[in-house]
Amino acid sequence: MKQGLGVFKAFITVFFLLILAVLVYPVITMILASFQDASSGAFTLNNYKEIFTTNIYTEAFRNSILISLYSSLVGLFVTSLATYAIVSYLPKMREAFLVLANLTNNYVGVPLAFGFIILLGNSGVLVMLDQVLGWNILSDFNIYSLTGLLIVFIYFQLPMGITLLIPIFDGLDKRWSEAAELLGANSLQYWTKIGLPILAPSLIGTFCIMFANAMGAYDSAIALTGSSINLLSVRIGNTVSGDLFAKPEIGSALAVVLALILAINMVFGHYVSNRLRRDLR
Repeated sequence: MKQGLGVFKAFITVFFLLILAVLVYPVITMILASFQDASSGAFTLNNYKEIFTTNIYTEAFRNSILISLYSSLVGLFVTSLATYAIVSYLPKMREAFLVLANLTNNYVGVPLAFGFIILLGNSGVLVMLDQVLGWNILSDFNIYSLTGLLIVFIYFQLPMGITLLIPIFDGLDKRWSEAAELLGANSLQYWTKIGLPILAPSLIGTFCIMFANAMGAYDSAIALTGSSINLLSVRIGNTVSGDLFAKPEIGSALAVVLALILAINMVFGHYVSNRLRRDLR
């Protein structure tokens, strides 16, 4: 018994040491570095002053927040409709769609960017087919633009959204809609008075997860557009590795602000979801 307890204590000790080494120590180091002067190492707020007053950094904040917001809203809307269709009209294929969504959820980063380049790049399959057929629908489309990057972001939000929303839509009891119909309610009234209020807390939570997923995305963006699209994650990578000269103190300040944005997003989602759940009681 004592030997088993000793093994358990050793396991817990190693676990907490790993947490300290992998999570706590890097975060503390990052926060301290964000307040250090590059040349002297003295305490300073100039790093934060620079990232909030320099156009290249403020533009990175704006682009990242907007692309995360738009991709999350579109992704949530599309996946909500798709999930409702799967649960309501294709229940026998539910598990197949879940497996497909989980597999697609891993198709991100460089492979995803490469796939979009093959399809929609300057000599992509769909672009060349569009030219051959004379449609000219994609003649002005540029996958390497902010719009192209937004499409990529929306794409990788979809499988995650379906994975998260299928169990949520499973919670809608069909008897509720049948009871509402018997009482004279139409489909719109059912969804506005019953369906959406019940789903709203979970939809808000899913949106916040999507937003955080997009804010932290780096591999797909850097593989597709390099540094031509100014995003916060790309800017952090450039300040750490260096376009010409590395600025780890600026990168640390940017990373701290990114962490604060994600924390606010998490707290907001938790607060709104709990508030909506209380209103349902």
